[in-house]
Amino acid sequence: MLPVAALVLAGCGSDDADTDTTADETAAETEAAGDDTGDLTIGVSWNNFNEERWAKADEKAMKEVFDAEGVEYISTDAGSSPEQQVADVENLISQGADALIILAQDGTAILPAVEAAAAQGIPVVGYDRLIESPEAFYLTFDNVEVGRMQARAIYEEVPEGNYVFIKGNQADANADFLRGGQEEVLTEAAGCEAVTPDNPDPDCPITNVGESYTDNWAPEVAQTNMEQFLTQNNNEVDAVVASNDGMAGGVVAALEAQGLAGQVPVSGQDGDAAALNRVALGTQTVSVWKNAFALGAAAADIAVQLAQGAEFADISVDVAAIDPAYESSAPAAGPDAAAFTTPGGVEVTSIILNPIPVTQENLNEPIDAGWVETDVVCAGDVDTAAVPACE
Repeated sequence: MLPVAALVLAGCGSDDADTDTTADETAAETEAAGDDTGDLTIGVSWNNFNEERWAKADEKAMKEVFDAEGVEYISTDAGSSPEQQVADVENLISQGADALIILAQDGTAILPAVEAAAAQGIPVVGYDRLIESPEAFYLTFDNVEVGRMQARAIYEEVPEGNYVFIKGNQADANADFLRGGQEEVLTEAAGCEAVTPDNPDPDCPITNVGESYTDNWAPEVAQTNMEQFLTQNNNEVDAVVASNDGMAGGVVAALEAQGLAGQVPVSGQDGDAAALNRVALGTQTVSVWKNAFALGAAAADIAVQLAQGAEFADISVDVAAIDPAYESSAPAAGPDAAAFTTPGGVEVTSIILNPIPVTQENLNEPIDAGWVETDVVCAGDVDTAAVPACE
Protein backbone atom coordinates (compact mmCIF):
# COMPACT_ATOMS: atom_id res chain seq x y z
CA MET A 1 0.00 0.00 0.00
CA LEU A 2 1.39 3.38 -0.90
CA PRO A 3 2.30 5.49 2.13
CA VAL A 4 0.08 8.53 2.35
CA ALA A 5 1.28 11.49 4.38
CA ALA A 6 -1.46 13.41 6.15
CA LEU A 7 -1.10 16.71 7.91
CA VAL A 8 -3.93 18.35 9.79
CA LEU A 9 -3.56 22.05 10.37
CA ALA A 10 -5.65 23.57 13.12
CA GLY A 11 -6.08 27.32 13.02
CA CYS A 12 -7.25 29.44 15.90
CA GLY A 13 -8.31 33.07 15.83
CA SER A 14 -6.14 35.86 17.19
CA ASP A 15 -6.44 39.54 17.56
CA ASP A 16 -2.76 39.83 16.52
CA ALA A 17 -2.71 40.75 12.81
CA ASP A 18 0.80 39.26 12.44
CA THR A 19 -0.37 35.77 13.44
CA ASP A 20 -3.86 35.77 11.98
CA THR A 21 -4.39 33.12 9.27
CA THR A 22 -7.33 33.32 6.90
CA ALA A 23 -9.43 30.29 6.06
CA ASP A 24 -8.25 30.46 2.44
CA GLU A 25 -4.59 30.50 3.49
CA THR A 26 -5.13 27.57 5.84
CA ALA A 27 -6.82 25.56 3.09
CA ALA A 28 -3.98 26.31 0.70
CA GLU A 29 -1.38 25.28 3.26
CA THR A 30 -3.26 22.07 4.03
CA GLU A 31 -3.47 21.15 0.35
CA ALA A 32 0.22 21.84 -0.21
CA ALA A 33 1.30 19.89 2.86
CA GLY A 34 -0.89 16.91 2.14
CA ASP A 35 0.16 16.55 -1.49
CA ASP A 36 3.51 14.79 -1.29
CA THR A 37 3.33 12.98 -4.64
CA GLY A 38 1.77 15.52 -6.98
CA ASP A 39 5.11 17.03 -8.03
CA LEU A 40 6.89 13.71 -8.43
CA THR A 41 8.10 12.32 -11.75
CA ILE A 42 9.01 8.64 -12.19
CA GLY A 43 11.04 7.60 -15.23
CA VAL A 44 10.91 4.09 -16.68
CA SER A 45 13.60 2.77 -19.02
CA TRP A 46 12.27 -0.16 -21.05
CA ASN A 47 14.83 -2.40 -22.73
CA ASN A 48 12.54 -3.30 -25.65
CA PHE A 49 8.91 -2.30 -25.59
CA ASN A 50 7.98 -4.64 -28.46
CA GLU A 51 7.45 -7.58 -26.08
CA GLU A 52 3.75 -8.26 -25.58
CA ARG A 53 3.57 -8.05 -21.81
CA TRP A 54 5.24 -4.66 -21.22
CA ALA A 55 2.40 -2.49 -22.54
CA LYS A 56 -0.36 -4.99 -21.82
CA ALA A 57 0.43 -5.50 -18.15
CA ASP A 58 3.57 -4.04 -16.60
CA GLU A 59 3.19 -0.47 -17.86
CA LYS A 60 -0.58 -0.53 -17.47
CA ALA A 61 -0.28 -1.47 -13.79
CA MET A 62 2.42 1.12 -13.19
CA LYS A 63 0.31 3.87 -14.74
CA GLU A 64 -2.70 2.95 -12.62
CA VAL A 65 -0.65 3.44 -9.45
CA PHE A 66 0.96 6.64 -10.72
CA ASP A 67 -2.40 8.07 -11.82
CA ALA A 68 -3.96 7.28 -8.45
CA GLU A 69 -1.13 9.12 -6.71
CA GLY A 70 -0.92 12.04 -9.13
CA VAL A 71 2.62 11.11 -10.19
CA GLU A 72 3.93 12.01 -13.66
CA TYR A 73 5.16 9.05 -15.74
CA ILE A 74 7.86 9.37 -18.40
CA SER A 75 9.51 6.52 -20.31
CA THR A 76 12.01 5.52 -22.97
CA ASP A 77 12.52 2.43 -25.15
CA ALA A 78 16.08 1.26 -25.81
CA GLY A 79 15.12 -1.11 -28.62
CA SER A 80 17.37 -3.87 -27.19
CA SER A 81 20.46 -1.63 -27.34
CA PRO A 82 22.55 -1.48 -24.13
CA GLU A 83 24.24 1.70 -25.36
CA GLN A 84 20.91 3.35 -26.11
CA GLN A 85 19.61 2.42 -22.68
CA VAL A 86 22.49 4.23 -20.96
CA ALA A 87 21.63 7.32 -23.01
CA ASP A 88 17.94 6.83 -22.21
CA VAL A 89 18.60 6.88 -18.48
CA GLU A 90 20.59 10.09 -18.86
CA ASN A 91 17.61 11.50 -20.76
CA LEU A 92 15.18 10.54 -18.01
CA ILE A 93 17.43 12.16 -15.44
CA SER A 94 17.60 15.36 -17.51
CA GLN A 95 13.79 15.40 -17.64
CA GLY A 96 13.68 15.61 -13.86
CA ALA A 97 12.92 12.03 -12.81
CA ASP A 98 12.75 11.73 -9.02
CA ALA A 99 13.18 7.95 -9.22
CA LEU A 100 13.91 5.46 -11.99
CA ILE A 101 12.64 2.01 -12.88
CA ILE A 102 15.08 0.23 -15.21
CA LEU A 103 14.34 -2.97 -17.11
CA ALA A 104 17.95 -3.68 -18.05
CA GLN A 105 18.93 -5.00 -21.45
CA ASP A 106 22.40 -5.75 -20.07
CA GLY A 107 22.90 -5.79 -16.33
CA THR A 108 26.58 -4.90 -16.63
CA ALA A 109 26.37 -2.25 -19.34
CA ILE A 110 23.74 -0.31 -17.39
CA LEU A 111 25.94 0.08 -14.28
CA PRO A 112 27.43 3.49 -15.23
CA ALA A 113 23.92 4.90 -15.67
CA VAL A 114 22.86 3.56 -12.26
CA GLU A 115 25.95 5.10 -10.67
CA ALA A 116 25.23 8.42 -12.38
CA ALA A 117 21.68 8.41 -11.02
CA ALA A 118 22.90 7.55 -7.52
CA ALA A 119 25.45 10.36 -7.65
CA GLN A 120 22.56 12.77 -8.20
CA GLY A 121 20.47 11.27 -5.41
CA ILE A 122 18.03 9.56 -7.77
CA PRO A 123 17.00 6.08 -6.51
CA VAL A 124 16.78 3.19 -8.97
CA VAL A 125 14.52 0.12 -9.07
CA GLY A 126 16.07 -2.74 -11.05
CA TYR A 127 12.92 -4.14 -12.63
CA ASP A 128 12.54 -7.89 -13.25
CA ARG A 129 16.19 -8.23 -14.28
CA LEU A 130 19.12 -8.08 -11.92
CA ILE A 131 21.46 -5.09 -11.82
CA GLU A 132 24.41 -6.05 -9.62
CA SER A 133 24.70 -2.78 -7.77
CA PRO A 134 23.72 -1.90 -4.20
CA GLU A 135 22.38 1.34 -5.71
CA ALA A 136 19.56 -0.55 -7.47
CA PHE A 137 16.61 -1.95 -5.51
CA TYR A 138 15.88 -5.39 -6.99
CA LEU A 139 12.26 -6.28 -7.76
CA THR A 140 11.47 -9.48 -9.60
CA PHE A 141 9.74 -12.82 -9.41
CA ASP A 142 11.52 -15.82 -7.93
CA ASN A 143 13.30 -16.82 -11.13
CA VAL A 144 15.06 -19.80 -9.57
CA GLU A 145 11.62 -21.09 -8.59
CA VAL A 146 10.39 -20.43 -12.15
CA GLY A 147 13.15 -22.75 -13.36
CA ARG A 148 12.18 -25.35 -10.77
CA MET A 149 8.54 -25.18 -11.86
CA GLN A 150 9.50 -25.61 -15.51
CA ALA A 151 11.68 -28.62 -14.77
CA ARG A 152 9.10 -30.27 -12.49
CA ALA A 153 6.41 -30.05 -15.16
CA ILE A 154 8.68 -31.53 -17.84
CA TYR A 155 10.10 -34.23 -15.58
CA GLU A 156 6.59 -35.38 -14.66
CA GLU A 157 6.00 -36.02 -18.37
CA VAL A 158 9.45 -37.41 -19.20
CA PRO A 159 11.47 -38.80 -16.24
CA GLU A 160 14.17 -40.14 -18.55
CA GLY A 161 15.45 -39.50 -22.03
CA ASN A 162 17.19 -36.88 -24.15
CA TYR A 163 16.73 -33.32 -22.88
CA VAL A 164 17.45 -30.02 -24.61
CA PHE A 165 17.85 -26.75 -22.68
CA ILE A 166 17.03 -23.49 -24.46
CA LYS A 167 18.34 -20.77 -22.16
CA GLY A 168 17.81 -17.00 -22.23
CA ASN A 169 20.12 -14.13 -23.09
CA GLN A 170 23.60 -14.68 -21.62
CA ALA A 171 23.85 -11.01 -20.56
CA ASP A 172 20.71 -11.39 -18.42
CA ALA A 173 21.30 -12.93 -14.98
CA ASN A 174 17.79 -14.40 -15.13
CA ALA A 175 18.98 -16.89 -17.74
CA ASP A 176 21.28 -18.54 -15.22
CA PHE A 177 18.83 -18.21 -12.32
CA LEU A 178 16.32 -20.19 -14.38
CA ARG A 179 18.86 -22.77 -15.49
CA GLY A 180 20.01 -23.19 -11.89
CA GLY A 181 16.48 -23.94 -10.74
CA GLN A 182 15.97 -26.39 -13.59
CA GLU A 183 19.20 -28.24 -12.82
CA GLU A 184 18.41 -28.37 -9.11
CA VAL A 185 15.13 -30.19 -9.69
CA LEU A 186 16.35 -32.52 -12.41
CA THR A 187 19.53 -33.66 -10.66
CA GLU A 188 17.64 -34.33 -7.45
CA ALA A 189 14.81 -36.15 -9.22
CA ALA A 190 17.09 -38.16 -11.48
CA GLY A 191 19.60 -38.88 -8.72
CA CYS A 192 22.67 -37.88 -10.70
CA GLU A 193 25.10 -34.99 -11.02
CA ALA A 194 24.63 -32.07 -13.39
CA VAL A 195 25.68 -33.03 -16.89
CA THR A 196 26.37 -31.16 -20.12
CA PRO A 197 26.51 -32.34 -23.73
CA ASP A 198 30.30 -32.37 -23.43
CA ASN A 199 30.30 -34.30 -20.16
CA PRO A 200 27.60 -37.00 -20.29
CA ASP A 201 26.88 -39.36 -17.39
CA PRO A 202 26.07 -42.84 -18.77
CA ASP A 203 24.32 -43.78 -15.50
CA CYS A 204 21.98 -40.77 -15.49
CA PRO A 205 18.44 -41.38 -16.84
CA ILE A 206 18.48 -37.84 -18.26
CA THR A 207 20.91 -37.07 -21.07
CA ASN A 208 21.63 -33.46 -21.96
CA VAL A 209 21.87 -33.53 -25.76
CA GLY A 210 21.81 -29.79 -26.35
CA GLU A 211 22.11 -26.56 -24.39
CA SER A 212 22.37 -22.99 -25.67
CA TYR A 213 21.93 -19.38 -24.66
CA THR A 214 19.58 -17.37 -26.87
CA ASP A 215 20.55 -13.84 -27.92
CA ASN A 216 17.91 -11.34 -26.70
CA TRP A 217 15.61 -14.28 -25.83
CA ALA A 218 14.66 -14.15 -29.53
CA PRO A 219 12.17 -16.81 -30.74
CA GLU A 220 13.82 -17.06 -34.16
CA VAL A 221 17.22 -17.73 -32.55
CA ALA A 222 15.64 -20.37 -30.31
CA GLN A 223 14.06 -21.98 -33.36
CA THR A 224 17.37 -22.10 -35.21
CA ASN A 225 19.13 -23.59 -32.18
CA MET A 226 16.39 -26.19 -31.76
CA GLU A 227 16.58 -27.14 -35.44
CA GLN A 228 20.30 -27.70 -35.03
CA PHE A 229 19.80 -29.87 -31.94
CA LEU A 230 17.20 -31.95 -33.76
CA THR A 231 19.57 -32.45 -36.70
CA GLN A 232 22.51 -33.33 -34.44
CA ASN A 233 20.40 -35.94 -32.60
CA ASN A 234 18.49 -37.38 -35.58
CA ASN A 235 15.27 -35.98 -34.04
CA GLU A 236 15.81 -38.13 -30.94
CA VAL A 237 14.82 -35.44 -28.45
CA ASP A 238 12.37 -36.38 -25.71
CA ALA A 239 11.92 -33.09 -23.79
CA VAL A 240 12.77 -29.41 -24.10
CA VAL A 241 13.22 -27.09 -21.13
CA ALA A 242 12.80 -23.67 -22.76
CA SER A 243 13.14 -20.71 -20.43
CA ASN A 244 10.41 -18.43 -21.76
CA ASP A 245 7.31 -18.50 -23.94
CA GLY A 246 8.74 -16.65 -26.91
CA MET A 247 11.55 -19.18 -27.18
CA ALA A 248 9.08 -22.01 -26.56
CA GLY A 249 7.21 -20.78 -29.63
CA GLY A 250 10.40 -21.09 -31.69
CA VAL A 251 11.01 -24.56 -30.26
CA VAL A 252 7.47 -25.71 -31.10
CA ALA A 253 7.86 -24.38 -34.66
CA ALA A 254 11.03 -26.45 -35.06
CA LEU A 255 9.30 -29.53 -33.63
CA GLU A 256 6.27 -28.98 -35.83
CA ALA A 257 8.44 -29.02 -38.94
CA GLN A 258 9.55 -32.52 -37.94
CA GLY A 259 6.09 -33.75 -36.98
CA LEU A 260 7.00 -33.77 -33.27
CA ALA A 261 4.87 -30.94 -31.90
CA GLY A 262 2.66 -32.25 -29.10
CA GLN A 263 4.86 -35.33 -28.69
CA VAL A 264 7.81 -33.59 -27.04
CA PRO A 265 7.02 -31.70 -23.80
CA VAL A 266 8.12 -28.04 -23.84
CA SER A 267 8.26 -25.51 -21.01
CA GLY A 268 8.07 -21.73 -21.01
CA GLN A 269 7.20 -18.74 -18.85
CA ASP A 270 5.39 -15.37 -18.99
CA GLY A 271 1.83 -16.52 -19.73
CA ASP A 272 1.91 -15.12 -23.27
CA ALA A 273 -1.45 -15.51 -24.99
CA ALA A 274 0.03 -17.66 -27.77
CA ALA A 275 1.77 -19.85 -25.21
CA LEU A 276 -1.38 -20.36 -23.15
CA ASN A 277 -3.11 -21.40 -26.36
CA ARG A 278 -0.29 -23.87 -27.01
CA VAL A 279 -0.80 -25.23 -23.48
CA ALA A 280 -4.50 -25.73 -24.26
CA LEU A 281 -3.63 -27.41 -27.57
CA GLY A 282 -1.01 -29.63 -25.93
CA THR A 283 2.05 -28.43 -27.86
CA GLN A 284 3.46 -26.69 -24.76
CA THR A 285 3.33 -28.37 -21.35
CA VAL A 286 3.63 -25.43 -18.96
CA SER A 287 3.91 -21.65 -18.96
CA VAL A 288 5.04 -20.28 -15.61
CA TRP A 289 2.91 -17.19 -15.25
CA LYS A 290 4.41 -14.20 -13.52
CA ASN A 291 1.51 -11.84 -12.84
CA ALA A 292 3.04 -8.74 -14.39
CA PHE A 293 0.12 -6.63 -13.17
CA ALA A 294 1.36 -7.32 -9.64
CA LEU A 295 5.00 -6.69 -10.58
CA GLY A 296 4.25 -3.41 -12.32
CA ALA A 297 2.10 -2.15 -9.46
CA ALA A 298 4.73 -3.13 -6.91
CA ALA A 299 7.45 -1.33 -8.90
CA ALA A 300 5.39 1.84 -9.09
CA ASP A 301 4.67 1.64 -5.36
CA ILE A 302 8.35 1.16 -4.52
CA ALA A 303 9.46 3.96 -6.87
CA VAL A 304 7.03 6.41 -5.25
CA GLN A 305 8.20 5.44 -1.77
CA LEU A 306 11.83 5.97 -2.82
CA ALA A 307 11.05 9.28 -4.53
CA GLN A 308 9.44 10.41 -1.28
CA GLY A 309 12.71 9.72 0.52
CA ALA A 310 12.31 6.19 1.90
CA GLU A 311 15.49 4.17 2.39
CA PHE A 312 15.85 0.82 0.62
CA ALA A 313 15.69 -1.10 3.91
CA ASP A 314 12.40 0.58 4.85
CA ILE A 315 10.52 -0.41 1.69
CA SER A 316 7.42 -2.56 2.14
CA VAL A 317 4.89 -3.63 -0.50
CA ASP A 318 1.52 -5.25 0.15
CA VAL A 319 0.41 -6.21 -3.36
CA ALA A 320 -2.94 -7.54 -2.11
CA ALA A 321 -3.66 -4.13 -0.62
CA ILE A 322 -2.97 -2.54 -4.00
CA ASP A 323 -5.33 -5.05 -5.62
CA PRO A 324 -6.76 -8.24 -4.02
CA ALA A 325 -6.29 -10.02 -7.36
CA TYR A 326 -2.52 -9.91 -6.78
CA GLU A 327 -2.63 -11.93 -3.57
CA SER A 328 -1.35 -15.16 -5.14
CA SER A 329 1.76 -13.30 -6.31
CA ALA A 330 2.58 -11.91 -2.86
CA PRO A 331 6.23 -12.42 -1.89
CA ALA A 332 6.73 -15.60 0.12
CA ALA A 333 9.17 -13.85 2.45
CA GLY A 334 6.64 -11.16 3.36
CA PRO A 335 6.10 -7.59 2.19
CA ASP A 336 9.30 -6.11 3.62
CA ALA A 337 12.55 -5.58 1.75
CA ALA A 338 15.30 -8.13 2.38
CA ALA A 339 18.95 -8.62 1.51
CA PHE A 340 19.77 -10.63 -1.63
CA THR A 341 23.28 -11.74 -2.58
CA THR A 342 23.86 -11.73 -6.33
CA PRO A 343 25.85 -14.34 -8.26
CA GLY A 344 28.71 -11.82 -8.28
CA GLY A 345 28.66 -11.53 -4.49
CA VAL A 346 27.02 -8.10 -4.40
CA GLU A 347 24.45 -7.57 -1.65
CA VAL A 348 21.37 -5.76 -2.94
CA THR A 349 18.00 -5.00 -1.37
CA SER A 350 15.09 -6.88 -2.86
CA ILE A 351 11.46 -7.92 -2.87
CA ILE A 352 10.73 -11.13 -4.75
CA LEU A 353 7.22 -12.15 -5.84
CA ASN A 354 5.79 -15.64 -6.37
CA PRO A 355 5.22 -17.17 -9.85
CA ILE A 356 2.39 -19.57 -10.81
CA PRO A 357 2.85 -22.62 -13.10
CA VAL A 358 -0.01 -22.89 -15.60
CA THR A 359 -0.87 -26.22 -17.23
CA GLN A 360 -4.00 -27.55 -18.89
CA GLU A 361 -5.51 -28.20 -15.47
CA ASN A 362 -5.42 -24.58 -14.21
CA LEU A 363 -5.63 -22.47 -17.36
CA ASN A 364 -8.60 -20.77 -15.73
CA GLU A 365 -6.26 -18.82 -13.39
CA PRO A 366 -4.87 -16.32 -15.92
CA ILE A 367 -8.30 -16.15 -17.56
CA ASP A 368 -10.06 -15.35 -14.29
CA ALA A 369 -7.45 -12.69 -13.52
CA GLY A 370 -8.26 -10.88 -16.76
CA TRP A 371 -4.83 -11.64 -18.18
CA VAL A 372 -6.21 -13.26 -21.34
CA GLU A 373 -9.58 -14.00 -22.93
CA THR A 374 -11.06 -17.51 -22.96
CA ASP A 375 -11.57 -17.51 -26.72
CA VAL A 376 -7.88 -16.72 -27.25
CA VAL A 377 -6.69 -19.49 -24.91
CA CYS A 378 -9.14 -22.02 -26.32
CA ALA A 379 -8.73 -21.24 -30.02
CA GLY A 380 -8.24 -24.20 -32.35
CA ASP A 381 -8.77 -27.93 -31.89
CA VAL A 382 -8.64 -28.12 -28.08
CA ASP A 383 -9.50 -31.33 -26.25
CA THR A 384 -12.04 -29.82 -23.87
CA ALA A 385 -12.12 -32.97 -21.76
CA ALA A 386 -8.48 -32.36 -20.84
CA VAL A 387 -8.81 -28.57 -20.50
CA PRO A 388 -11.56 -27.59 -18.04
CA ALA A 389 -11.16 -23.87 -18.85
CA CYS A 390 -12.21 -24.53 -22.44
CA GLU A 391 -15.31 -26.65 -21.75
